Amino acid sequence: MVHAERDTAAPTRLSRRTVVAALGAIATGALVGTRTAAAAPAAAPGLDDPAKKETAMKLVSSAENSSLDWKAQYKYIEDIGDGRGYTAGIIGFCSGTGDMLDLVQLYTDRRPGNVLAKYLPALRRVNGTDSHSGLDPNFPKDWRTAAQDTAFQQAQNDERDRVYFNPAVTQGKTDGLRALGQFAYYDAIVMHGDGDDPTSFRNIRARALRSAKPPAQGGNETTYLNAFLDARVWAMKQEEAHSDTTRVDTEQRVFLKKGNLDLNTPLDWKVYGDSYHIG
Repeated sequence: MVHAERDTAAPTRLSRRTVVAALGAIATGALVGTRTAAAAPAAAPGLDDPAKKETAMKLVSSAENSSLDWKAQYKYIEDIGDGRGYTAGIIGFCSGTGDMLDLVQLYTDRRPGNVLAKYLPALRRVNGTDSHSGLDPNFPKDWRTAAQDTAFQQAQNDERDRVYFNPAVTQGKTDGLRALGQFAYYDAIVMHGDGDDPTSFRNIRARALRSAKPPAQGGNETTYLNAFLDARVWAMKQEEAHSDTTRVDTEQRVFLKKGNLDLNTPLDWKVYGDSYHIG
């Protein structure tokens, strides 16, 4: 989606139980002459962990649809006046940016003759514009009909993952970021896409890298994420349709200020003045 509103392991920590046991063993001399090493604890789960991914979907939905019920958004469709034509579905696929065309093509490949297949020529023509030519008046109604089909719902899930979620998580892990940083990347690519324009995800990241290094390059994770969110806010303010930055200011920065780099629940935040909670 491009409209208004992608883990490396965390530093290894011994559990309290392991530390206490080790100290006790040292005190009794039990470790003298032994070479048995305690197993390292598992890294905190990344955003691709099922529970974390569910949290991510709810966070995005709170900003995009003012609801935590992201699965209710398969049927969502409207023109929000941002110059990208129709915006629709769980991630805001747009008729003017190509991702809606790709989605409907995938759906048609899987279920030929579906109710949206007849719009493929029009979606090709309007790509890159805000035009509704060939789509009105029945495209929104037919989209909502298609949204009742589990095959269309799965196509939305798969395109969301292919275009937005997986690239964001992969880049986040490459940069040494934990779940919160991976989510910051995901939310940015959802809104801005990953093209070549100055406000795209890759250029937001490039802007952040000019002032801070990510953990994979030896930098401090919190410092880098602050730089990334600064760059994200700059990008949002370049376009009136994106200029409300509360999804950063009263959501992501709230988690960052609390040191919640693993995006652990419970979570409390606000978007556009509305309060949300995940227990």
